[in-house]
Amino acid sequence: MNALRDRHAARLLVIDAADRLLLFRFDPGDRPPFWATAGGECEAGESYEDAARRELLEETGIAAEPGEAVDARDSIFVTFEGEKVHAVERYFAIRVAETAIDVSGHSDMERRAMREHRWWTADELAACEERYYPPDLPDLFARQREEAA
Repeated sequence: MNALRDRHAARLLVIDAADRLLLFRFDPGDRPPFWATAGGECEAGESYEDAARRELLEETGIAAEPGEAVDARDSIFVTFEGEKVHAVERYFAIRVAETAIDVSGHSDMERRAMREHRWWTADELAACEERYYPPDLPDLFARQREEAA
């Protein structure tokens, strides 16, 4: 049996001044759509912090420092390319004043799969009927709001 490739990734809890969380709606086509944070795979030799900074700029147009990771996750999932991987993720909470999102830095795959984004309040996220990732995202978001209070 072949071992799964470790896919190291930085995930971003981008929170605005109104305490709303930025999520992107992913529609991969081969499974139901879902909402998830910005972020992505670390490039070869790239730290989680560097990946967080790069992904934030590429996916939102916002330049900001990620600070230290606020959470770590390991899971198994299938990438949009169909590869089953062992996801090794670090989450970074980034507070931003700017809410305008610039998606001009998206890759071709991101343009196909990430056509929608929005800022969510905690109540809106709790009432969301579509899937979101990670499954405990409301709790992770609540912890960041509590720490900022």
